[in-house]
This record gives sequence, structure tokens and C-alpha cells, in this order.
Amino acid sequence: MTFDRTLTLEELSELIEESLEKYFPEKACLQQSVLSAARYSLLGGGKRIRGILTLQFCVACGGDLEMAVPFACAVEMIHAYSLIHDDLPCMDDDDMRRGKPSCHIIYGDGIALLAGDALLTLAFDTIFRHADRQGLSLDQILDACQWLSRAAGIFGMIGGQVFDIESANMQVNITRLKEMHKNKTGALIVASCVMGCIVAGGYDKIQDAENYGSNLGLAFQVVDDILDVSGDTQTLGKPAGSDALNDKTTFVNLFGMEQSKQISRELTTAAINALKPFGEKAKPLAVLARKLCEREK
Repeated sequence: MTFDRTLTLEELSELIEESLEKYFPEKACLQQSVLSAARYSLLGGGKRIRGILTLQFCVACGGDLEMAVPFACAVEMIHAYSLIHDDLPCMDDDDMRRGKPSCHIIYGDGIALLAGDALLTLAFDTIFRHADRQGLSLDQILDACQWLSRAAGIFGMIGGQVFDIESANMQVNITRLKEMHKNKTGALIVASCVMGCIVAGGYDKIQDAENYGSNLGLAFQVVDDILDVSGDTQTLGKPAGSDALNDKTTFVNLFGMEQSKQISRELTTAAINALKPFGEKAKPLAVLARKLCEREK
């Protein structure tokens, strides 16, 4: 797989989708129910933003796009696992995800729980099984896995979910709200960016990638809060108005709609400014940041 030109965001998304199918094919087995549930939630939907970030940062650091594909797929597996678990009745209790019934609605709570667990473990299996040992050092592979595991763990995504659960029916101040989203949403986005740098050997650019990812992650969440109020269920592909229904503190109910939009624009600008050390190769990452700020779903 070689590329003689810069791929569009749509083409990068298609590349990730095709690679996920290759790494996680359908097959007859005794565990068919959990395999089908995992594939149902992993394939055929989603923006693939996290995987695209891994690919784009690899290219921005002068690396080979092909080398980053297993890492891009791994982060998408972890994201899919988190969505399965988020939708469970014991968490957000959402019946719809990506425009179709949530995993537990189709397969039941138990199988959905195990499907999420399966995707989490498969993410690391995918890296170790498919990472190019000829082109990458063991240190690079381990460093990338460390970033990914930390981002998915108790001081990352899981920690953010804990904050979310414990903040139910509470008035949360802006410091705690930012910390929650820094972990729940931002940590995996930051890790996606950093892994691309590591795969390309761009260790000197990790801090810049972190700055981009942390600002982008928070901007992404602010826009999510806005869309939960202004969007509709059909467009979003998930229930609109769920934040208000679950009495959650959001940027919108802390700052109002217009100021929240301004905050998202400022964070997006900060993310784009963090790309300056990457030069012209980072232009697609700037385009992506703007698209995410202006998105409608």
C-alpha cells in the first residue's frame, strides 16, 4: 500500500474503514454473538476522526502513512468500545448511536459489555500483530501503546467517565467541567495525535501535537454541547437533548449558546496555531480542525 499523493479526509476515512474490516473479519466461531456485536459497533459508521489524526500527524512528521494504519485502527477500536459502554443502561442509557440502535439494544446488555471489552483488547492485539517491525523499532511500538493505554485508562477516558457519573445532578464549575472533558474526550484525541508523531519518529514534535490535540478535544466537546441543544436526533444520529434530560452541566448552560460558540472558535484557533512547527504538511490538520468546529453532527 503506497500513496503518491495527499489523501483527502474522506479517503483517509475509507482507508481506516477498509483496514478495520481486514483486521477484524467476519468468521464463524463459537463466540459469534460477541464478534457480531463488536463488528456492528465498529464498522460502517463514525467520523474516524481519531484514526485520521494518527495518520495525518504521521505524515506531518514526514513519516510513511502505511506505518500508522494499525495504530489508527487501534484507536478507533478503543473509541468504539467506549461508545458501547457509554450507551449501556448503567451509564448514559442511550438507545441510538451513529444513526442506528445502540449495541445493547440489538444484542443485549451482557453481550454489548463483552463486545466493548473485546474491542479494547483487540486494539492492542492489532498493533502488536500488524505494526511493521521492519520499519518501526520496538521502542516506538511500546511508546505508542503506552500513550494509548494511558489515554484509555483511569487517568484518561475512564477517569473522565467517572467524573461524569459522579457529577450527575450536580452543578459543576468550569474547572471540573474542563477536567472531565480533558479526560473523557480529550485524552484519546491527544494520544491519537501523539501516536502519529511516534510512528514517524517525530519525538521532538510531541508537545506540539499534545497542544493541538488538547485544544481540539475541548473544542470538539464544546461543539457537542452546542449540538445537543441546537441539533436534532436524525441529523446527530443519537438522541438530541440528552444532556438536559440527564441534568448534565455543559458549556451551553454555563456560558450560553453564543459564548460557547466563541469558546469553540478560540480553542480551534489555538489548535491551529499549535501546528506552526509542522509547516505546510500540517495544512490538512488545520482544515480538519475548522471542519470539526463548524460541523452539524
